[in-house]
Amino acid sequence: MRIVTRPDFDGIVCAVLLYQAENINTAIHWVEPNEVQTGKAGILKGDILANLPYSPNCSLWFDHHISNKPGGNFKGAFEIAPSAAGVLYKYYKSQGKLDNHFDELVFHTDIIDAADLNQDQVRYPEKYPYIILSMTIKNDHYKDIPYWNKLVDLLIKTNIAAILEEPEVKARCNRVIEENAAFKKHLLQHTKINQNISITDFRSLDTVPDGNRFLTYSLFPKSMASVKIRFDSPEHKHVLLSIGKNIFNQQCHVNVGNLLAQFGGGGHAGAGGCTLKAQAADKAIEQILEIMFQNKKEL
Repeated sequence: MRIVTRPDFDGIVCAVLLYQAENINTAIHWVEPNEVQTGKAGILKGDILANLPYSPNCSLWFDHHISNKPGGNFKGAFEIAPSAAGVLYKYYKSQGKLDNHFDELVFHTDIIDAADLNQDQVRYPEKYPYIILSMTIKNDHYKDIPYWNKLVDLLIKTNIAAILEEPEVKARCNRVIEENAAFKKHLLQHTKINQNISITDFRSLDTVPDGNRFLTYSLFPKSMASVKIRFDSPEHKHVLLSIGKNIFNQQCHVNVGNLLAQFGGGGHAGAGGCTLKAQAADKAIEQILEIMFQNKKEL
């Protein structure tokens, strides 16, 4: 039996809960959603899949993304909810396998994954322990697997104040604060507003800047949604596209997850992403933007 989840804060908290609820002594199998969708993830019988698209090979599945809404029978739990961790927590508490010990952790996971943030939390994440911790979780070709595993272990055994004082965590938090300051400059330089949508294109940069994904909503408050475009690697074989509704502006009616599912991706109603082949990316981006500009509600 393996835990199979994705390397973001929600996925890490899912792993924390699964280690407590199930008798698991194997290493976590970290994968991205597109690896499940394309069959590259290597899902095995007995695997517990969390915060990822469904695979018929798994034995239990937990998720909350609208684009992954199941069409048939499965074991586990699915709900359109703020976080997959919240869905999983509810399931195991109802079975008596978990108590209220992780209420605070799941509460903050819900807020972070649903982007239920205020302006102060976006501008000064360093003031909010769980938010700044979540920003230290990044996936650069799976180089950070030891760090993700460490966070799972720390969140099981240690309180948040002590976790932030752990030397590696503290250093990464400080790095995030520096990155966010630099990211603001890159956003201002590479973002254009088109029909109330902020479009940030980083494809001209050799190194893609990283930073607070919510900052664009604070910088461009009149935009109803943000689109971020960048290459996935120096080889420029694929383009990564991310879309999010402005959390401070509720004028966008498009179901982002369902839209991007048409292009091989997915996500929530309010945010999602997809991977495009570089040679076909411009045409796909044009089609996606046209749907965003129309801003129609799904019937």
